[in-house]
Amino acid sequence: MRIGVLGAGAMADALATQWARAGHEVRIGARTPEKAVALAGRVGHGASGGTLEEAAGFGDVVLLAVHHEGVPDVLRAAGPLRGRVLIDCTNPMEPPFERLKTADGPSAARRIADATGAHVVKAFNMCHESVWRMTPPAFGGRPLGVPLCGDDEGALAAVRGLVTDLGCVPMDGGGLERAGLLEAATAFMVGLWVAGEDPAAMLPPPEHAGGRPKRTSEIAG
Repeated sequence: MRIGVLGAGAMADALATQWARAGHEVRIGARTPEKAVALAGRVGHGASGGTLEEAAGFGDVVLLAVHHEGVPDVLRAAGPLRGRVLIDCTNPMEPPFERLKTADGPSAARRIADATGAHVVKAFNMCHESVWRMTPPAFGGRPLGVPLCGDDEGALAAVRGLVTDLGCVPMDGGGLERAGLLEAATAFMVGLWVAGEDPAAMLPPPEHAGGRPKRTSEIAG
């Protein structure tokens, strides 16, 4: 698969590296193309770098991996994305994690979809970039589940494949209208981490969660 990556930061680095190792063709774009070229050199495996427009035009799937504040400028520089598969891993949050930067309005993912006309899938936003560098991300012998929120089945199928390529398990998070819940849940969990709490401790084992888990647990085996 051809993957265009918008951004040259830590998340772009981690995910692009894993997908390039898995055999995907990766082109990285940044507002400073030299940074994208440098990152592509570190990623290796045939990855290339250049402008945001070049990366957006290259990908069958495009990853948006920039800070929330930079999204509008990056999307403008990327050019037309209507009808394309766009993965949104951004997080509209900031300390002290009492509210989202999107306030009571639409989610960041919905705003991106409305601005671009792309088939947006919210994914990969719940974990620090260090997790995505693991090969594979697994804890206690169980592969990491990655929730996906999106409305287009073709886009979701493409992103499920990229999740699987990381050694993770795709989880059905519902339609894009649920992306706001995913963004809020991430902010809540990060707030707990910052406070020195363990978010995993608030989740009971599946057998005590009110019903037998489906799909994800079966895939994970």
